[in-house]
Amino acid sequence: MSSEDAAAPVLARLRSVRGGQESVIRWLARLAPVLLVLFVVAAWLAAPGLGVSGRSLVVSVGTAVFVVAVLGRNATASGLGRAHIGWVGLIVAASVALMAVQPDGPGAAGVLLGALCVARLLPGPVAVPLLVVVFVGLEVFEAVTGGDFGTIAVLGALAAVYGMIFLAHRLSEANREAERLLAELREREDARARATALAERQRLAREMHDVLAHSLSGLMLQLEGARMLAADDPTDPRLPAVVDRAHHLCRSGLEEARRAIGTLRDDDLPGPERLGALVDGFVRDHGIPCSLTVTGVPRELGTQQRLAVYRVAQEALTNVVRHARAQRVEVTLAHDVGVTRLTVRDIGDAPPEPGTGGYGLTGMRERAELLGGTLAAGATGDGFRVVLELPA
Repeated sequence: MSSEDAAAPVLARLRSVRGGQESVIRWLARLAPVLLVLFVVAAWLAAPGLGVSGRSLVVSVGTAVFVVAVLGRNATASGLGRAHIGWVGLIVAASVALMAVQPDGPGAAGVLLGALCVARLLPGPVAVPLLVVVFVGLEVFEAVTGGDFGTIAVLGALAAVYGMIFLAHRLSEANREAERLLAELREREDARARATALAERQRLAREMHDVLAHSLSGLMLQLEGARMLAADDPTDPRLPAVVDRAHHLCRSGLEEARRAIGTLRDDDLPGPERLGALVDGFVRDHGIPCSLTVTGVPRELGTQQRLAVYRVAQEALTNVVRHARAQRVEVTLAHDVGVTRLTVRDIGDAPPEPGTGGYGLTGMRERAELLGGTLAAGATGDGFRVVLELPA
């Protein structure tokens, strides 16, 4: 099952829960006009009531500002920008003013609403203690200023309603965040799957290149030699031997291809123990003297490290045949402290011919880097050298 298929039910469930929470928020929002009317009525009935002079004028202005601020805050609730913060500030200011001039009025309920609006702008660890402190402070204020039990009970009921609205908003925001994180997780899983597929394609390309380049390059040279001999003298006694070598290369190439298929299934991976056979086959097929030297105490290498040693040696010898005019080749496998080092050096009368910019060196470097190692390749005074180093 893909990451997208696995995440879809969870995402659908989160959206369903969030839809229910937003439905509760919309239902509670319908109470806003009713609460505003009750707020105005409470301000009118309390002492001093609404008026156009003295403290009554302050009550009238404070009540009007509170109503307008609540409507403005609700209209900008989705943005949470500067305008929203300004309306929240007006709610708090108007409520505090009403509490100061009308202790028995609805100012305390307005302060509680303002605290709820402020809390929504703050992170949870700060918002919840703020609400508790404000509610306890208002209850103490009502008790000290002589508020009756009914006023305190109403304030508690309003606190419960406001708390439900606050909790619904917080849960909705948490669900939105969970949806966002789940979507990011799904994108990362998809990206990792694409990266894994790309790495596997590169691995397949390296394996098939190493096998085919090694066998087909030798086969091409032998067939070219047979063609030239046949063109000069079809009865040349050397011709059967060249054809036999070409046949041997074709057969060994087929065997290597079969091994490569097994390699892709992690079956029968070649390693350093096959370097001797690789060198012997190189001498037999191409007639170029080649020696293998092993130094140090052999250590147990990982599966991919063993394969890298063999494939790099194979590709380096292939490049000798294709690009160099070598008189001899030296292959050295050194087991040093903390590192396994493979060196393939060809020695000839002239520098090697420039390469064609093919995939060989790129593939060798990729193998080394994937295993935390390095590969260096360059011309020497009398030939070319490839050095692979893998950490022990």
